[in-house]
Amino acid sequence: MTRVLSVASECVPLIKTGGLADVAGALPGALAPHGVEMRTLLPGYPAVMKAIGRKRKVADLDDLFGGFARVYRGTLGKNVLYVLDAPHLFDREGGPYSDPQGRDWRDNPERFAALSSAAAMICVDGIEGWFPQIMHCHDWQSGFAPLYLRELGAGDRVASLMTIHNIAFQGICQSNMIDTLGLPRSGFNEKGYEFWNNISALKAGLVYADKLSTVSPTYASELMTPKFGMGLDGLLRERQEDLVGVLNGIDDDLWTPPYATPAGKAKHRAALRAEFDLPDWPGPVCVLVSRLTEQKGLDILLQALPALLDRGGQLVLLGSGDRELERAFLAYAQSHAGVATTIGYDEALARRMIAGGDAILVPSRFEPCGLTQLYGLRFGTLPVVALTGGLADTVINASPAGLAAGCATGIQFHPLNAQSLAQALMSLVKLHADRPVWRRMMKNAMASPVGWEHSAATYAALYAEMVKTV
Repeated sequence: MTRVLSVASECVPLIKTGGLADVAGALPGALAPHGVEMRTLLPGYPAVMKAIGRKRKVADLDDLFGGFARVYRGTLGKNVLYVLDAPHLFDREGGPYSDPQGRDWRDNPERFAALSSAAAMICVDGIEGWFPQIMHCHDWQSGFAPLYLRELGAGDRVASLMTIHNIAFQGICQSNMIDTLGLPRSGFNEKGYEFWNNISALKAGLVYADKLSTVSPTYASELMTPKFGMGLDGLLRERQEDLVGVLNGIDDDLWTPPYATPAGKAKHRAALRAEFDLPDWPGPVCVLVSRLTEQKGLDILLQALPALLDRGGQLVLLGSGDRELERAFLAYAQSHAGVATTIGYDEALARRMIAGGDAILVPSRFEPCGLTQLYGLRFGTLPVVALTGGLADTVINASPAGLAAGCATGIQFHPLNAQSLAQALMSLVKLHADRPVWRRMMKNAMASPVGWEHSAATYAALYAEMVKTV
């Protein structure tokens, strides 16, 4: 049995802002059949402290970045959860990283250095007599943990894996915080955690962890290029032998469609149209569930949308983010009968949309893995995706070869511009009109391996390779 401590800043079903939470929540259960005992360390945000209910104190930390802290043991399904209760850092209203007005907490460097420090101490001293062999760190919020582990003298005993979920977020702070964060001054250089004369928590993880991973094979390749590497591509090229791309999966039990065959979608499509008062047009009902940002390619979608609407297609959108994009999609919905826009997020609505939609749009400029296209595949809601990251790895394009082989599951487009997306939407309308081909693609999509089985086995093999013998 390989013992792994997973260190994450969010985790389904307790706290979520993005896909990292889904991965952290799913991995322990997915890995258990592969001989991995994974326990998860999570910050004690108010929502987490409330959600875990009955808990037992298992450790005291007398002085953790300015205050007293405790570690409580709870449960995450059938798995062990450790919660870092540091009220001076985490007991506050707002989100995990920002205040109620959406501004980053000023002490985020200390908050997540505390999470990293607690993880390293658990690896060194053990907890409840349990000693991790692997420390699996997720994104910048746990980036200092491999460095702290080395500083505590346990780097030769406990191995560390650093997973990049989104390299755009790097945990950067000013260099005058070196001593505050308890970092060795010897590491403040180009080969260490220094990044353009600042401190980068993510870079610290990428430099000092034993192995690196990211959430799809294509994203792993993209990260080693200046276009996608966000200034860290050189470091990743140097460490490419230690970098592996492992696709994310989804929880098959949580994302079971309310129908077993493509024919079952019809009543859910009708219900979705009725819910949003959309006319019964002949074209496909497209859905989009996303943060409204340029990264997600939604400015391009605004330009390409007439190619869908003019041919009888429709769009149902759920999301929030950039205020200009919010206003633009709301204005579209007011002026066009084929568009419905809801600003915000509603999990139940998202599920109804994916169940009732014919296609799901993911026109992202970059997408490390993506989960919405996986939900679409599971529900037979065919993805229309940009050819990037995990979107390239999970959707089989309806090219002439893909259609001839009978294996297509969606549509990929490239290059990423409005004209290319418009052509993809026109192709979507034509495919939708060819009912035998469309049904074949829906069956293919619903049979796609989007769960954790293969990826969990890959992680388990990686952990086994990393275990250190002393």
